[in-house]
Amino acid sequence: MTDTAAGLKGYLLTRQWRDFANGVDLSYWAATERGPLRLHIPAQHAVCFIERSSSVPLPPGALRKPLELNVAGGGPVDGIYTQKQNHMADLHQRYGVTGVLHESDIKPHDRYLMERFICAGFEVQGQIVERQGYSEIQNPRLTPDNYLPQLKIASIDIETQGLSGRLYSIAVHCADVAAVLMVSDSPVADDGSFTCTVYNSEKSLLEGFFTLLKTLDPDVLIGWNVVNFDLDFIARKCQALGVSFAMGRGSDESIILRPGNGQMRIARIPGRAVLDGVDTLRAAFWNFESFSLENVAQELLGYGKTIASSDRVGQINDYYRNDKTALARYNIIDCKLVTEIFEKAGLDAFALQRAQMTGLPLDKSGGAVQTFDNLYLPRLHRKGYVAPAFNRQESRHSPGGYVLDSRPGLYRNVIVLDFKSLYPSIIRTFLIDPLGLTLGGEDGVPGFEDAMFSRNSHILPTLVKELWDLRDVAKAQNNAALSQAIKIIMNSLYGVLGTDNCRFHHYKLASSITRRGHEIILKSKKQIEAAGHEVIYGDTDSLFVALDESLSESKVRQTGEKLQSDLNLYWQNVLNDEFSLPSYLEVEYETHYLRFVMPTVRGSESGSKKRYAGMVRGSDNKQKVIFKGLEAVRTDWTPLARDFQRSLYNKVFNDEPVDEFVRDTAEQLLAGKLDEKLVYRKRLRRKLSEYTRNVPPHVQAARKQAKPGGWISYLITVNGPEPSDQRVSDIDYQHYLEKQLEPVADGILHFLDNSFERINGAQISLF
Repeated sequence: MTDTAAGLKGYLLTRQWRDFANGVDLSYWAATERGPLRLHIPAQHAVCFIERSSSVPLPPGALRKPLELNVAGGGPVDGIYTQKQNHMADLHQRYGVTGVLHESDIKPHDRYLMERFICAGFEVQGQIVERQGYSEIQNPRLTPDNYLPQLKIASIDIETQGLSGRLYSIAVHCADVAAVLMVSDSPVADDGSFTCTVYNSEKSLLEGFFTLLKTLDPDVLIGWNVVNFDLDFIARKCQALGVSFAMGRGSDESIILRPGNGQMRIARIPGRAVLDGVDTLRAAFWNFESFSLENVAQELLGYGKTIASSDRVGQINDYYRNDKTALARYNIIDCKLVTEIFEKAGLDAFALQRAQMTGLPLDKSGGAVQTFDNLYLPRLHRKGYVAPAFNRQESRHSPGGYVLDSRPGLYRNVIVLDFKSLYPSIIRTFLIDPLGLTLGGEDGVPGFEDAMFSRNSHILPTLVKELWDLRDVAKAQNNAALSQAIKIIMNSLYGVLGTDNCRFHHYKLASSITRRGHEIILKSKKQIEAAGHEVIYGDTDSLFVALDESLSESKVRQTGEKLQSDLNLYWQNVLNDEFSLPSYLEVEYETHYLRFVMPTVRGSESGSKKRYAGMVRGSDNKQKVIFKGLEAVRTDWTPLARDFQRSLYNKVFNDEPVDEFVRDTAEQLLAGKLDEKLVYRKRLRRKLSEYTRNVPPHVQAARKQAKPGGWISYLITVNGPEPSDQRVSDIDYQHYLEKQLEPVADGILHFLDNSFERINGAQISLF
């Protein structure tokens, strides 16, 4: 059956290229209102560019022809078209990395979309052919669109005998389906919240799972460490048992790529994107003390797994032998936890918006450099240029964000003035741009390191404006996912230009952004001080201003708003008078710290940097303390120190007496009443055998464990560090007094002419 697609809208899920005798075959899978759609574009070429004055030997079947394009800063170019992407990859290894070829690293399935300005959403024209379970269009005509689908998502999780043992069960949670498939020689009861189907072998279990997946037909698979463990385990088990790894749609093969060198595995499942919970949370800038499923679930949902034992593998094996219903329940609950975390954190919406903004595959993590290429290259080509070759020889250092020396102290009425998206606004205001740098011009806008930027030929400033306007719309519509996705892209622009992994990297670009930021912070500081106020700290895009301690909250707000207005007017005048440019620098007054502490560097009189705490009044009119860089928000400190700091600072900020609280905490510690708060937790980054010098405490503790895991929980005892669940020695309470409580207390007490030792001197000496 055939039909004509006229205005059918879709959203890309996966993309793939394959080499055939007649050219490169491109295949895209998409979600549409009428169901899954495959777009097939056969017999394509892989493309790169070469300056007309250069030459390279061409592979069989390749073509070279002149184009009306130039290298930015160079001469005219020809296009090289190869019949196979593998031929292009070989050319890139030989000549692309040496700078002879341009854009030879761009994959054909990415270039096809990029040159049509398609990121994820599209509208398609073409003849639809109905296949079994999906539709297909050959040689479609695509145009960009902002279509966002309602994705069908399935959470999957497996239970095994270990990392490489038997496969016990697979659980799937998709919409109202909660199913567990298990290897068992007898029926397994369920509790009504899930179904459990049993199979007599691992092979039949896998075949049953693939049949269920085909029936449910999800657009997206989610899980926890789902590619590196679950899917990789299933793929290896399929290979060992001679079962087709039939995870995808259509007849194309699914595969798990294992790059090696410590890189994460990659799932290639036609028609189904794969989103890992940990990677997606991190991409959306969620932070947790631990990204274990148990910890994230407890923090976000308030409950977690059904196995609390530290020996989860042992408990799973025991369940499989003695209580398969409990194992099935544990398996499906893990699936449901992942589903609920995605819903609670809005991760599916974030992933959709991120791909729509960046042009990255829906399930790709990272990718800031590729995002820059996706957004910049097609615009560059429309201006008649191709990208310069990679320049990894350029090693000039560009400074980072400017951090002012702080003035330590305990304050009342500190306000923070922030430059909204400072680096993007500098790019937009001062016309900082790779093409603009190349073209320059006598009437250009001066940067730093003798850089000169064209006033007329540039791309990045316009792109920043487009993103800025989109984010304002997203904020007005309360579209948090889109706003966050745009913010991440905007903030990545400087970082991309500052890395030699980017083809447009140049120290003049990065320096013209960061050093302009230094100038803006310093000149703004002068203006604030000229108005009679004290700037006590500054960090990259923020200035901390201490106001008169006697001011009321309403008067502080008036002062902050006036400083905001005055600074914005100042920069408008500077940009107009010195550069004949409009200013897009925008100062915002948002934060008023009722009380604020800027500590000293431990053991020094000088002020610290990136470490402070302050009390604010929230929108609910309640006061709360915000910590930045201090022990309360650092996972390498014990819960004892973190809880102690939160309580102590609250008391100080509220002018409450603290001696009794400090003394009582020390007494409870010495009496053994706070032992559950004394556990350190740290991750092993290397093999135990690789730690040979200055062996840190968590490694010492790990060497005393029978089966150390990735994270080590330990206590300091009189005989050194010991695993918290295998401790045999007495706790060294003196260590916790001197290394956890005392430094935290003295960080603020010395501003009150007090100290931990003065308060606790008697019992410390007795102990």
